Formats: sequence, C-alpha cells, structure tokens
Amino acid sequence: MEDKCSFCGRPRSQVDLLIAGLDGFICDMCAEQAYEIVKEEMKAPSHPMELRPGDIRKPIEIKTFLDQYVIGQDEAKKHLAVAVYNHYKRLMQKQEEDDVEIEKSNIIMVGRTGTGKTLLARTIAKMLHVPFTIVDATVLTEAGYVGEDIESILTRLLQAADYDVAAAEKGIVFIDEIDKIARKGDNPSITRDVSGEGVQQGLLKLLEGSIVNVPPQGGRKHPEQKLIPVNTKNILFICGGAFDGIEKKIAQRMNTQVVGFTASKETARLDRDNMLQYIAPQDLKSFGLIPEIIGRLPILTYLEPLDRQALRNILTEPKNAIIRQYVKLFDLDHIKLTFDEEVFEYIVDKAIEFKLGARGLRSICEAIMTDLMFEMPSQPLEEINITKEYAESKLSKLSAQKLRA
Repeated sequence: MEDKCSFCGRPRSQVDLLIAGLDGFICDMCAEQAYEIVKEEMKAPSHPMELRPGDIRKPIEIKTFLDQYVIGQDEAKKHLAVAVYNHYKRLMQKQEEDDVEIEKSNIIMVGRTGTGKTLLARTIAKMLHVPFTIVDATVLTEAGYVGEDIESILTRLLQAADYDVAAAEKGIVFIDEIDKIARKGDNPSITRDVSGEGVQQGLLKLLEGSIVNVPPQGGRKHPEQKLIPVNTKNILFICGGAFDGIEKKIAQRMNTQVVGFTASKETARLDRDNMLQYIAPQDLKSFGLIPEIIGRLPILTYLEPLDRQALRNILTEPKNAIIRQYVKLFDLDHIKLTFDEEVFEYIVDKAIEFKLGARGLRSICEAIMTDLMFEMPSQPLEEINITKEYAESKLSKLSAQKLRA
C-alpha cells in the first residue's frame, strides 16, 4: 500500500517529498502551508482584549525605555508614560465591577521643531501591545475637498491592526503637525477654511468617541465604497505640533512686555528662553485651535528647547544615535570609522548657529559624510578618522539655506 500524507491524503507518487513521522506522514505542500500559518500566528500582535497584567509596563518603566532613545524631555516623557499606562488600565477595566468608568485622556504636545515630538511617538510604538499609527494632519481637508478625509486617520490604524476592527478600537493614534490645522486668526472665519477650522470640526467626533465610518483604503470617501464602522471611544489620541510663534501669545498673556516701575517681580523671574513651559489652553485658543478641540485634549505638555549639552548627547548617547548609525554603515563595508572629540563640538556649534534643533545635526553630518560614503566603498582602506579640519572643509561649501532645505 502506497504511503500518503496524513493531512491532505495525497499519495507519495503525487508529491515531491513525503516526510515520515512516528505515526504518519506530511507532504512538502502541507509543510509549506503549516510554516506560513505558524509565521502568521507568531507575527500577529496579542489581541488587546487578551491583555494580561504582566503585559503592562509601569509609567517609570515606560519612561526608562524612552530614555534609551530620547535625550531629556522628562516632563513630556512623564505625561506620555502616564497616559499610555492609564490607557492600558482602561482596556482591562471590567465594567461590571462598579459604576466608575475611566475616561480617556488625550494628549497634546507642544515643542519647537527638532525637539523630539515624533521621535517620542515612534519610540513608544516599539514597546506597545496595541495597534499604533502616526498620521500627518497637513494632508487633511474637509469632506468633499481635494485631500484626505478626516476618517483616513483611522484607516492607518486599521491597517496597523491588519483590519481587525476590535483591535483597532483599542489602539493609539499620534497626530503630527496638529498646529497646521489652526484657523487663520482668532476670529471665526467668514470663508470656508477647509484645511483649518473645518478639519478641527471633523476631528471632534474622533476625539470624543463615536462610531465613524472609515474607508478601508483611506483617501476620500465615495458612494460606492464599502465603509467599516469603527468606535473611537477607546482609541487614545496623542497630538503634537511646533506651534511656531506661540511664545508671543504666551508672553502677551503673561504681560512680559511691561516696562518701568509697574513691572511685577513675577514677570522678572520668567525664563524668556523657554516660554513654552508656561503654556496654557488659552494660548492654544489664541493660536487658532477651537475651544472644543482643546477641551478634548485635556493633557497639555511641552518639550523643552534643546541646549548645547542635550545636542551633544543626542549625537552619541541614544541607542540609535546619529554617529552610531554612520559607524555601523561603514562597518558594513568593513571600514572602522572614528571621530575626533572636537568634531562633535563643531557639529553642535553649527546646529546652534542654524537653529535647526536635533534635525539639524543630521543635515550637518550628512554634509560632512556624503563624499566619504561615496568614495570609501571603492577604496582599500580599513580605517578612517574624521578631524575637525576635514569637517570644516566640507561645511564651508554649504550655506545655512541649503542645510535648512
């Protein structure tokens, strides 16, 4: 009697390979299918409904994890860690225990460009047990206009959850560049503000928690498209934005322009280099966010401007530090890359001069390293050392305008 596969029943003559076990056989086709099934199951995230207490990291543990990748910004990290921890606790809360229902606390983070808002979001995504996505508010417009509908925010979350609606309804969304949808001026617009106030009005239903019909492929909705209903009640929203110029609104509110004998002692003690630490909801309203949006983002935190020491640490200390990335790139070509200490100081000086924050460090390093990365893979060298003179010679060709581009 001819041996046959115990799974599909095909005899040995109809398959390329038949593997024998203790009490049966498996053919090559069934083995491949089994491998794909195992790979898919191992890749799938644990379902939010099955969260166990052991899956949840404490706020201090979350902040410690963030510290490995992001320099400074302790205040923002603290708020973010508490919000994520409380989000997990909300997901595990059993409604039948008592009548207390924990409401979600959406966050808004304000900070200058290059201080680490998006990096914080990307880093915290690495350690989460729930679907997480980062979306950009600049592409959003009111329904019916060119651009993406507000509901496309949830499309990205659905994609992150492999279209598992139940999982997506427990996820976290980071909305970047939230300041770009501020209305133009503090007064209600007399014309249609389709990418400003109109988007804010559309975001209200997402932030407060309601059932939203989401287009599966994103973009704009059309009548023939099948829509997926998603309940946003348990989705945590984290918003970030540079809010360029909001310091003037804060200074105006705190009356820092008063001169003469009427100036208060409190005013004299203000840190004018870091006005964001005094930010309040009314400043966001003055900038152009509508009060309803501000009310649905109850946690307001700020990112401090990066000082010289912070910029110096960003170059070399985090796990994915810029210099470490270049060392790794050259190591893949079997070339040992080293830097003189004064090169780091020079790069930091230039970043401060161009006022580009941490993002400027990368631009400056690219300007210094591009020629080397072009030439060295073809050279028989085993070691390269970057000196301050070499860095100066490369940067002298570039203007501040080019680095900003």
